Amino acid sequence: MSNPQQLRYSKEHEWLSAAEDGVSTVGITEHAANALGDVVFVQLPDVGATVAAGETCGELESTKSVSDLYSPVSGEVTEVNDDVVGDPSLVNSAPFEGGWLFKVRVSEEPGDLLSADEYTEFAGA
Repeated sequence: MSNPQQLRYSKEHEWLSAAEDGVSTVGITEHAANALGDVVFVQLPDVGATVAAGETCGELESTKSVSDLYSPVSGEVTEVNDDVVGDPSLVNSAPFEGGWLFKVRVSEEPGDLLSADEYTEFAGA
């Protein structure tokens, strides 16, 4: 399992892209997607909602369990991935590409996000 070097990671297993015009993309890692099993339902925050770093902002339901989705940063949700709402299996098949979850205009970023190497060591992957 390879975690893309250009992303940063939370200890709740979310990834965060570098900001483009102040907006970053959020998804869950391949490690988290594999641990969840087949994702069958995704609940994402509403566009325009304010999310807070480390706080619950949605839900992922799999054939095994229901897991909370956490925001790795604080800010305003600017877009959600409707494709993944319609086809939750994208979270499993392409967690770093088509399976992204939402975009956020970052207002505050915590100092505890991990590099790809740090996350790989943390996740034991």
